[in-house]
Amino acid sequence: MSTRLIDAWMRTARWNENERRPGAALLAEAQPSRRTPLTSLALGVGLALATAVTVVPTAQAATLRWAAQNDILTLDPHSQNHSTTNTIAQQGYEGLTRYDKTYQVEPALATKWTQTSPTQWRFELRKGVKFHDGTPFTADDVVFSFGRIRQPNGTMHPFIAGITEIRKVDSHTVDLILAAPNPILLRQIVDFRIMSKTWAEKNKATNLPDFKSKEETVATRAANGTGPYRITGWQPDQRITMVQNKDWWDAKNATNVEEIIYTPIKSDPTRVAALISGDVDLLTDIPTQDVARLRSDGRLGVLEGNEVRTIFIGLDQGSDQLKNSSVQGKNPFKDKRVREALSIAIDREALKRATMRGLSVPAGIMVAPGVNGNTPDIDLPAKADIERARKLLAEAGYPNGFEVPFNCPNNRYVNDEEICVAVTAMWTKIGVKARLQTESFSTYSPKLQAFEYQLFLYGWGVPTYDALYTLQSLTHTRTGGADGSGNYFRISDAKLDQIIDAAKVEGDVSKRNALLREGLLRLRDEVLLIPIHHQVRPWAMKKSVQTVHRSDDRPEGRFTTMK
Repeated sequence: MSTRLIDAWMRTARWNENERRPGAALLAEAQPSRRTPLTSLALGVGLALATAVTVVPTAQAATLRWAAQNDILTLDPHSQNHSTTNTIAQQGYEGLTRYDKTYQVEPALATKWTQTSPTQWRFELRKGVKFHDGTPFTADDVVFSFGRIRQPNGTMHPFIAGITEIRKVDSHTVDLILAAPNPILLRQIVDFRIMSKTWAEKNKATNLPDFKSKEETVATRAANGTGPYRITGWQPDQRITMVQNKDWWDAKNATNVEEIIYTPIKSDPTRVAALISGDVDLLTDIPTQDVARLRSDGRLGVLEGNEVRTIFIGLDQGSDQLKNSSVQGKNPFKDKRVREALSIAIDREALKRATMRGLSVPAGIMVAPGVNGNTPDIDLPAKADIERARKLLAEAGYPNGFEVPFNCPNNRYVNDEEICVAVTAMWTKIGVKARLQTESFSTYSPKLQAFEYQLFLYGWGVPTYDALYTLQSLTHTRTGGADGSGNYFRISDAKLDQIIDAAKVEGDVSKRNALLREGLLRLRDEVLLIPIHHQVRPWAMKKSVQTVHRSDDRPEGRFTTMK
């Protein structure tokens, strides 16, 4: 693919920037902290394409005390594709490329790249970079990390999708060999983070552990990257500590945030109280019912904006019979009429009004505004229609409905448990008795990956800002690698697979976008998943904190400063 074609794709895929900037992206004014300096890093989650902001760091070193409801799953950067885990990982680990404040790709561990053929890219690596343990960064680490991240025990395959080989040219040059032209390669590999080959071999961490079986290696609990912060400790469900890497290659752009303390606090009232009392500087999971109160507090500032994450209902469409269901001998979710009935029984506007306090965008498709592939004419939420839902169930052979387990996390997404409670009540109106079971995401995720759930709530963000990431991960038949890596629904639709496979290799921008649209429409019209809403991420902070609100739900210390 030519550079001109890539530029054309980028122009096409600016993703209607005006539509996805619903609010300001900076909280600025300083308010002197009453505590001893060492105060801050606020990071950005949520806002669609955040605006660039010039931040002038103060001279005084600061500690950022940051809280959210969800803990990480691991410190291993190649193991789990989980937003909070990736958010923490990016503080310590880096990729060949990274995003700037406006989500444009810029050099990171690679200083330059050249497309030498439609399916081969040469990356010149940054010299003089050291891992946190002092070992030098070289091409061997890139080749090693590629072999490690593609191992089957991990779920990070979407970030190397289509890369067949990484070949060492010399100590600081590698070639990426592709299966087909890939116009989003530079965005895709942002989350392909590089681990030290020497450190992994020394600590017997060359292989990925089986997360589902709770296996661990040294890399599960310790980190050794090249990034702006050294991750110094993780006490699960208690805290993660990080200190600034003084030897970082980009230290000239480091802020005054010398220390970050991340605390997962599951309880909504406790999180909010910690911010109001001054025990926390930044809160990135605000209960919707508290947003107005925090906004009116003169000591605080609230940022809110659309996140490129869609909250949805997943259904097991592959099993011949659902476990612990009242339906025996068959699986009702294989029937499109049943899936559609469940979808149109959900009143998305009521959820937005009552459960989300206006802080959601009812969804019709599985990618949010701001993602290449989303257009307003196809992102039309299904309208609630109880009578039609009952009729569809009757036509499918369930005039009296049926009973089925319904699983939901209670500390991962905004109001996740509350959403599930409301949806459960809506389904009772059509005779579907969903037995709701909720739990922490730390135990929910491995069960999900073990295919233990038949009907469940899930959320999916799009860090590449391109719909192929969602289509390939969630809905392609699970065949290994990136294809179906997040398909915990046993979806296998030959027509959709054909569309996705075509999109993976299509080099023409307009043809590729047409394929993405076709795939999103088939996913919508066949009701293979049930989108509820695109998530809005409000978060609050002391006025001593300055940061950029991020639409990928990933705050970054390098974009944050404190006064």
